Amino acid sequence: MSSATPPARRAVAGNESLVRAIGTFGLAAAIINITIGGGIFRLPANVAGSLGAAAPIAYLVCAVAMGLIVLCIADAGRRVSLTGGPYAYVGTAFGPYAGFLSGALLWMLGTFATAAVSTVFASSLGLLVPTLAGYGMEVAILAVSFGFWAVVNLRGVTLGVRLNSIATVAKLLPLLLVAIGGLFFIDTDNLKVAAMPAVGDVARTSLLLIFAFAGIECALVPSGEVRDTARTVPRAIALAMVGITTLYVLLQVVAQGVLGSGLALATVSPLAEAAGASFGSWAAALLLGGASLSMFGYLGGMTLSMPRMVFALASDGYLPRALAAVHATHHTPQTAILFQSTLGLALAITGTFEKLAILANVSALALYLGCALASWRLRQMGSRAEPRSPGNGSSSAALLMSAVPWLTVAVIGWLLSGLTPDEWIGFGICLAIATVVYLVRRPGA
Repeated sequence: MSSATPPARRAVAGNESLVRAIGTFGLAAAIINITIGGGIFRLPANVAGSLGAAAPIAYLVCAVAMGLIVLCIADAGRRVSLTGGPYAYVGTAFGPYAGFLSGALLWMLGTFATAAVSTVFASSLGLLVPTLAGYGMEVAILAVSFGFWAVVNLRGVTLGVRLNSIATVAKLLPLLLVAIGGLFFIDTDNLKVAAMPAVGDVARTSLLLIFAFAGIECALVPSGEVRDTARTVPRAIALAMVGITTLYVLLQVVAQGVLGSGLALATVSPLAEAAGASFGSWAAALLLGGASLSMFGYLGGMTLSMPRMVFALASDGYLPRALAAVHATHHTPQTAILFQSTLGLALAITGTFEKLAILANVSALALYLGCALASWRLRQMGSRAEPRSPGNGSSSAALLMSAVPWLTVAVIGWLLSGLTPDEWIGFGICLAIATVVYLVRRPGA
């Protein structure tokens, strides 16, 4: 029998040594930082290409869907204050196999998302520096970028964290420039909706757009270090989601209002073209530079975090023990870093942004589905992390919250209806492989 400790149990055992120092604004900032990645620099063109001037509808649909999803995540988070986020919630509610699958989905989400964002990073850098444009140069950029962050993280976690923090500073500034300054350059004729889009088109577009909203599940991993979980988690999620949704809708409206039908054709860097049309070439260069730096920082952050998931699964016996090797000098999971970086590079070179983003989104939605069901199950189990607060136990509120998980399941099911058969097959193969790994490698097998 294997002596490996299942992930959920390992998270419980480790909580006693963690300091609960993260408050509402700190957690909200972490959610915003992780959620606003590279996708929003590319997605406005994809959404406009599908829905035209009606594109904001997809953002509102995503906001409603994510609102229901985060209510479930918040409800589960206030009942299970363990490090691991959804990994811990689902494992606590449904046991080791479900917990393992949620961990696998979280790893799949991070892997596909990293590859998708890196493809946009390479294209944006080619626009910023024309000599770096073209498929061959993009492959070289991807190889150098993944290699750089792998070497940085092999040399120790401190350097990786510092460089990633510096890179993320430039994330919001260019986006705010477009979202606020661009309002003065809108042509309202470009915002007129000629015909409402078909429901199926909205579902498909919203499925792709979920990519821009994903990230909460990663930000909630350090739940064991959050103060007053029952209050902090829901408040931080609500604060972050309002800010993110407002920014995204403004960006889409401004880009559509400035570029009109040309937005759908600006498939490499639509926000940079909107900035250039509003303020001039300097603004386009500024946004391209900020976007490239932001996405490079995102790549660094995911190179820091995702190998740790591989390392954890290997340490727990679910993956080959070689992936749990630690460098004798730098104390980093060297084999996991090299494996994850190689896998991300291969996916980035062979895949397209849209396909990779869809696969990341399906992984995210499946994980969210697990969180919704976990919220219902934990409520049935009565395993609240904190005692009931006065005024929070009204029958109407309780009835509403008991219905939210099932509303969430229905919305996620509708979004998944936008998948093509090939995408279902690809995702099914990933889950089948994960299941085989669990059956073969689980403790006691």
